[in-house]
Amino acid sequence: MNTPHAAPNGILDLISQSGPVAKLVLLILVFASVVSWAIILFKWRIMKTAAAENVQFLNLFWNGKSIEEIYNKADRYPRSPIANVFRSGVKELRKLTSADGRGLDESGVHNVGRSLSRASASEVASLEKHVAWLATTASASPFIGLFGTVWGIMNSFQGIGSTGSANLAVVAPGISEALITTATGIAAAIPAVIAYNHFGQQIRRVAVDMDCFAQDFLNIVQRSMMGSRKG
Repeated sequence: MNTPHAAPNGILDLISQSGPVAKLVLLILVFASVVSWAIILFKWRIMKTAAAENVQFLNLFWNGKSIEEIYNKADRYPRSPIANVFRSGVKELRKLTSADGRGLDESGVHNVGRSLSRASASEVASLEKHVAWLATTASASPFIGLFGTVWGIMNSFQGIGSTGSANLAVVAPGISEALITTATGIAAAIPAVIAYNHFGQQIRRVAVDMDCFAQDFLNIVQRSMMGSRKG
């Protein structure tokens, strides 16, 4: 049970006069919020770079003279998911065409397609790394804050029961704990849920772009195969 405190003069006084449970709740929420903001800034930079390099690589791809020329220049875009998918497809294509020297058949095209799909899935998984923390923070923080709220109200009722009085000096410490933990939980959850939805939408867009590119690349490979057969 908390004993009555002097009236707090600010947020720091409010925190310092809170009980150990409230301070532990605040520590957890602040830690979750700091990690979330670090992930937000890191992912924002990663996604911005990936989008810019995707555009640059696609411009190179559609204006390139040959797959070999594009492949040799693709290393200029290490953060481009589409460029990484392209490199994976070309490596598989080289393995198949150099295995027997007869060129690519229908099963070989399917192998290239599977290689592109694996590379796309790997790129999506890389982009989604740490994003789950944002979802966890967004969903758990309000409940952690609610626990602090319930604990603070319990302290207020204990103060009323022990003193037999319901004046402000008795209930204020518990109510203060309740309010500050609630506010901190909400403050941690709001940016996390916004960032999670934002990055989720961006990652889905990149995944669609990779799938479209993979289909275009396979079409080029198939046309090249048909052309070599006619020749």
